[in-house]
Amino acid sequence: MSAPAAGPPPLLNIANVLTGVRLLLVPVFLVLLMHDAGTDTGWRFAATAVFALAAVTDRLDGELARSRGLVTAFGTIADPIADKALIGSALIGLSLLGHLDWWITVVIMGREVGVTLLRFAVLRHGIIPASRGGKAKTLVQTVAIGLFVLPLEALPVVAAPAEWLRWAVLYVALALTVVTGLDYVLRAVRLRSAATAALPDGS
Repeated sequence: MSAPAAGPPPLLNIANVLTGVRLLLVPVFLVLLMHDAGTDTGWRFAATAVFALAAVTDRLDGELARSRGLVTAFGTIADPIADKALIGSALIGLSLLGHLDWWITVVIMGREVGVTLLRFAVLRHGIIPASRGGKAKTLVQTVAIGLFVLPLEALPVVAAPAEWLRWAVLYVALALTVVTGLDYVLRAVRLRSAATAALPDGS
C-alpha cells in the first residue's frame, strides 16, 4: 500500500513567522532611524541592529521554506513584499535624512517595483525565477544600506575608510540593480515570445 500523499504545508510555519517578523520590524526600524532626525548615535546603532536582524530573517525564511517543504502561497507573496518594505523604508529614510541622494532611491525602488510588475504581467506565460545576479544584487544592496544606517561619525578611527567603502559598495549595488533589471526585462520578453510561439496559431 502506498503512503498517503502529504498535504500542503501549514500557513503558520517557521518560515512564514520569520517573514511576518520582518514585516513587523520595518516600522520599528524606521522609528529608530528617524529618531531625533537621525542624529542620536545610540538610536542609529539600534536601527542598524534591527536592520541586520531583519536582513538575517530574509535569508533564513527562504532557506527554511525550501529545505523543509514549507513553501506557501502566503510566503511567496509576503516574502518579496517584506524585502521591498525593508529596503524601501531604509532608502526613503536615508534620503529624508540627507544621507542619500533621492535619485539613488528612485533608481533602486523603480527597479524593484518595475520587476515586480513585470513578473505579474508575464505570470500567465510562466514564472521568472530569481537569478544569481538578482540574489547578489539583494545582498550588496543590504550591505550598502547597512553601512549607511551605521553612524560612522561615532567611529572616528574607521570613519574615513568606511565612508569610502560604503560609497563603493553602493555604486556596485546600483550597477547590479540596473544590469539585473535589464536582464529581467529580456527574460520576460523571451518568456512571452516562447509562449506566443507555442500557440497553435502563433498569436
